[in-house]
Amino acid sequence: PNIRAVTQLYNGLVELDNQLQIKPCIAQKWHVSPDGLSYTFFLSDSVHFHDHEVFPSGKGRKVTAQDFVYSFRRIIDSGTASPGAWIFNDKVLRDSKGRISDTCFKAIGTNQLRIHLSKPFPAFLEILAMPYAFVVPKEAIDKYGKDFRVHPVGTGAFCFKQWDEGSTLIFLKNPHYWRKDEAGNRLPYLDAIQVSFINDKTLAFLTFSQGKLDFLVGIEDNSPELFLEQDGTLKEEFKSKFKLEKSPYLYTEYLGFQLDPSFYKGKKHPFFNKKVRQALSYAINREELIAYLRFNLGTKGEQGMVPAAVPYFAQHPVKGYSYDPQKAMKLLKEAGYEHPNDFPPVKLYTSAPYKYIAEYLQKQWDDLGIKIQIEVNQASTHREMIDKGIAHFFRASWLGDYPDAENYLSLFYSKNFTPSGANKCHYRNPKFDALYEKAIKEIDPEKRNAMYWELDQMVMDDSPVIVLFYDQIIRLTQPYVKGLQVNAMNTINLERVDMER
Repeated sequence: PNIRAVTQLYNGLVELDNQLQIKPCIAQKWHVSPDGLSYTFFLSDSVHFHDHEVFPSGKGRKVTAQDFVYSFRRIIDSGTASPGAWIFNDKVLRDSKGRISDTCFKAIGTNQLRIHLSKPFPAFLEILAMPYAFVVPKEAIDKYGKDFRVHPVGTGAFCFKQWDEGSTLIFLKNPHYWRKDEAGNRLPYLDAIQVSFINDKTLAFLTFSQGKLDFLVGIEDNSPELFLEQDGTLKEEFKSKFKLEKSPYLYTEYLGFQLDPSFYKGKKHPFFNKKVRQALSYAINREELIAYLRFNLGTKGEQGMVPAAVPYFAQHPVKGYSYDPQKAMKLLKEAGYEHPNDFPPVKLYTSAPYKYIAEYLQKQWDDLGIKIQIEVNQASTHREMIDKGIAHFFRASWLGDYPDAENYLSLFYSKNFTPSGANKCHYRNPKFDALYEKAIKEIDPEKRNAMYWELDQMVMDDSPVIVLFYDQIIRLTQPYVKGLQVNAMNTINLERVDMER
């Protein structure tokens, strides 16, 4: 099911609050060893799995440290083929033969869990807040196997009731949920949730505006003209009907250059020249792009790859590219392209929802004398063409997996080449790699941030990518919905939401 829905069913050791700070969840407290290699978690004694037929008498049993050992080992088991195996694979302790160590996840009694890492990784708690690290009961996996996805059993505020795939999900209140509010009332407040999956965004908005939905999410890139004025405010006819809320998003929209010579059949290409890549970046009026094409949604991508919404990371030391067509022209001439006709034809690859951005950029570069063709493909084909090195210039984006600058900078580490990694550009810089390897092991936050800034600046100077903008989350809610909060990861926790009609 949808990831925002799944977060209502399960819990992990820790979770992220609205400011993306780590806070206790099933683990009430934890201790990290001074060398950053050992994490000890002390679990709450009052957390139970949902009542379900997989348990004796249908009564949900208490969650123990062994449940986390099982859940984490299941994630990295090749037989599970989980897309989340990467969260542990290169981090936890291994034996002399390279196999996952028997002691990497260790239950100490029923309420203590210890995790041993092979090397320090300061963002490890943020990784443990991801849905991949939610706890699941072995009994349910044993009974349902691969069908567990349609018979989920968790610990969360809501229990699974019904799933009409592609249409609706229904969850019921967990009457034995372990959390209470400040006044001692058991959470959640809502009796049930229905999640509607409506692919047609126009239909989704109409359904919402008719009062048939309580709130609408996932509309950042679709049909904002239905409800927004050009300046990004709510249209006058809707201002008294529902609420519009905007917040920062850990999402960077960018263009990538394929820099691996092996994909060019021995031919030299203008993109191998850093000045050409920089010129294309300087030629873009990002302010105009956001104002006129995106209804003022997002902020200009004139700094680094890492968005300002990442906690502990201030963008200000990182200098990117602002609109400067004269500088763009100068750089092109320095690169050997005195006349527009000197520049060979170039293709920009994109997918249908982002064609409007490609067409705007095409015009900007045309003003520079560079002719760009646009090739539009289905999203899956587009991704495949990038991974295979067919798309030499392409539109892409990065939504943070977890709120740490390292997650964005890993896109430029040479050991992360696609298709197995996220380095779509096949950017390779030994100086970057050495500093990246040093930074991700640095326990001191100030020293680590200084290295992250240097890495981000290195990326901007080398220009394997053109950062276009940092996106925003937009959310429409009916006026009677109270307590709905979303963080910059765009995760939603409904346990404190209430209706005041």
